[in-house]
Amino acid sequence: MAVDRDQVLRAAAALLTRKSTATMDEVAKAAGISRATLHRHFAGRDALVRALEALGIAECESALDAARLDEAPARDAVRRLVQEIEPAAGLLAFLYTENQLFEGEELHHGWTRIDERISDLFRRGQLSGEFRIDLTPAWLTEALFGLLASGAWMVQSGKGAPKDFQHMIVELLLGGALRPPAAQNPAPHSPAPQNPAPQNPAPQSSASQIEES
Repeated sequence: MAVDRDQVLRAAAALLTRKSTATMDEVAKAAGISRATLHRHFAGRDALVRALEALGIAECESALDAARLDEAPARDAVRRLVQEIEPAAGLLAFLYTENQLFEGEELHHGWTRIDERISDLFRRGQLSGEFRIDLTPAWLTEALFGLLASGAWMVQSGKGAPKDFQHMIVELLLGGALRPPAAQNPAPHSPAPQNPAPQNPAPQSSASQIEES
């Protein structure tokens, strides 16, 4: 019987997102195939992880497309992105722990594309006055990835409810990224009153008294 490689890969993703230390034997069992059959598709764990990386990147890019990142306002695009990327959050959380994927010259160019698209979203929000300008787009992008991974781990461990995933991530991220209302819509400047009378003036310090003498 022919084995569906994509089905095996998704079975591996489902297992490894719950148990990142799972062995190849456990992956084969979860996929309903023998270890020899698994090995024919993936020569070893590194090959399997690289295939999962490609799957994760593809799902991320599909989520980015579905989230319509170019539509204003930027804050709503962030909400749509978290909603669209939630199904892949567990896989991303697993990949996030695989340091070899992000070290050296073998970094998959797909991650760069994803980073650039999300950074462009935050940059657009800064230019429109929605997001703070003291937090760089790169920093906000990494913060989003970190929150997605943490949220996935919370749900998998039972410490967080799946229904709260989107709300908790969006509110925490935007709560730190949005500019205060006063900064977005500054109030008209009111002229200071002429010669205001001081109320309860503080006593002069000895230093100021010396300067006046």
